[in-house]
Amino acid sequence: MDITPQKGTTYIYTYAHYEDERSLCALEMRSFFGQDSNSNVLESSIKIDPSRSPFIKERITAMYEAENLEDLLKQVESFKLSGTTFKVLYVKNNGLDKNEQESFENRRAIEREIGLHINGKADLRNPDQLLGIMNVNGRWIFGEYVKSESIWFRHQQKPNDYSTALSTRVARAVVNIAIPNPIGIKAIDPCCGIGTVLVEALSMGIDIVGSDRNPLILPGARENLAHFGLSAEINRADIRDITDHYDVAIIDLPYNLCSVINPEEQLEMLQSARRFSNKVVVVTVEPIDEILLKAGFTIIDRAVAKKGTFIREVIVCN
Repeated sequence: MDITPQKGTTYIYTYAHYEDERSLCALEMRSFFGQDSNSNVLESSIKIDPSRSPFIKERITAMYEAENLEDLLKQVESFKLSGTTFKVLYVKNNGLDKNEQESFENRRAIEREIGLHINGKADLRNPDQLLGIMNVNGRWIFGEYVKSESIWFRHQQKPNDYSTALSTRVARAVVNIAIPNPIGIKAIDPCCGIGTVLVEALSMGIDIVGSDRNPLILPGARENLAHFGLSAEINRADIRDITDHYDVAIIDLPYNLCSVINPEEQLEMLQSARRFSNKVVVVTVEPIDEILLKAGFTIIDRAVAKKGTFIREVIVCN
C-alpha cells in the first residue's frame, strides 16, 4: 500500500466526505498529493491504493483520454485484453454542472458502447478486470478502475473500545496524514490506548510500535490487534522514558477524566516526542500551539475533525 509517483501517468481519484470531515479530508489530500481539491475529484501523478483512505471512493488510471467521446472510442479500439474478462463502469463526476451530467440511461449506454469497442470478453457479474470511463476537467478518461474497500469500517467491531478513543475512520485519516508514504518509515504511537491507531496503521502495512503507561489498557490493545490478525510490539512505557528513535510519532493527547494532564505535563510529553521523533502528528481537544512551539516544534499543517459539537484538532509538526 505504498505511494508511487508514476512519471507520465495520471490518476483520477473521487472523494466523498461528510461536511464535518471537510477539513480532515483536505489535510489527508495535501499529505498524500501535496494539494487538495474544491470538488470531489482530484488528479495526480501519485498512485495510492484507494482503500488506504476513508474518503477516497475510487481511482481510474488514465490510459486513454480525448476531448470527446467519439475520439475516445477510436482510441479504445486499440485496447486488447487477452485471456481476461472485463466490465466497464461509468464513474460519476458530481462536480460537473447539471447540464453536463449524463442520465442513468445515457451512462449505461456509454458503458455498453465502450465495451463493444474493447477487444476482449465482457463479464458483467464476475469480471477479471474493471475499467472506468469518466468525464473530468473538459475531457473523457478511460482506464483501469479500482474501487475502495472500507477497511476501517470492519475495524469498528473489535473486542475492546472506550468512548474517548478516536473513531476508526478518523484514526485511519490521521495515520495517512502522519505517514503518507510508509516506505522505510518507523513509527510509534506512544499513547496507544486500546490500539485504534495501531490497527489502522498495521492494516496498511506500516511499521509501527505502541506503548502506554497504563498497564490496565495494554491487554485490551493486544487483544484488539490479534482480533484482526495483526501483531506489533506494545510496551508499558511512559512517553518520557522512550529512548529509541522514530521517524514519526502519532500522539492522541489524553484528555478524559481518568487521564487529566496539565500544561506542564503536556509540555514534558511533547518535549520527549521532539527528542525521539523527527515528525509528530498531535490530536488534541485543547489549544496547544504555544506548548508545541515551546517544545521546539514547527507547525506545518492542521485540520479540524468534528463530531457534532465535539471538536478535535489534528496538528502536523516537524
